[in-house]
Amino acid sequence: MPDMRETLKYTFTVEGETEQWYLLWLRDQINACPDRDKNISIVPKVQQSPAKFYKSTSRKVTPVVTHICDVESNEPVHASKFQTILSEMKDAQTNKRIDYHLGYSNFSFELWMVLHKKDCNGPLSHRSQYLLPINQIFGENFEDLDHYKAHDAFHRCLAKLTLDDVKAAIRRAETITRNNERDGKTLLQHKGYKYYRDNPALSINEAVKQMLAECGVL
Repeated sequence: MPDMRETLKYTFTVEGETEQWYLLWLRDQINACPDRDKNISIVPKVQQSPAKFYKSTSRKVTPVVTHICDVESNEPVHASKFQTILSEMKDAQTNKRIDYHLGYSNFSFELWMVLHKKDCNGPLSHRSQYLLPINQIFGENFEDLDHYKAHDAFHRCLAKLTLDDVKAAIRRAETITRNNERDGKTLLQHKGYKYYRDNPALSINEAVKQMLAECGVL
């Protein structure tokens, strides 16, 4: 019998291929879940500049977009880059009335990946330090993050995850946010978007949680 479930569509702009691959994997996991109420379509565009994306579309085509990006560090070059991204997202709302949401990771997307299997509540001094927990949780021995991000290697890691791991990552991310609030960590704001200055911090979990909830698998 044909699948009569409604299909919900979500559009993302992402910084790199690992984020794109993850979202496509997540789509397949949700659509394979027998308990889902709805199917899901995820359109993840590798586009670091929200401005370049929104100028090529319209509110009618893509009324809502989530941008997945990294804070990377508090160094001026990275802080400036991040704020430019937020400014472009705000411009999308002003110029095209496209509702642009922020899904950031501080330091990087690797934090979100680690949270699928392990707590990561303590601050790191450099984003390369995610390599150790990544090797631990996936049973790998990557020489560096570039090797981990290679197509076959990253998909091998994805194959070791389940929707239950995604739900665990959401819970761990929410714990990080609660801890940051409790500890009075510095919450910055630019163009109406809020984010924590210091790692660990993230909001990508909010977009993932919304999708799971709206498809009936959370």
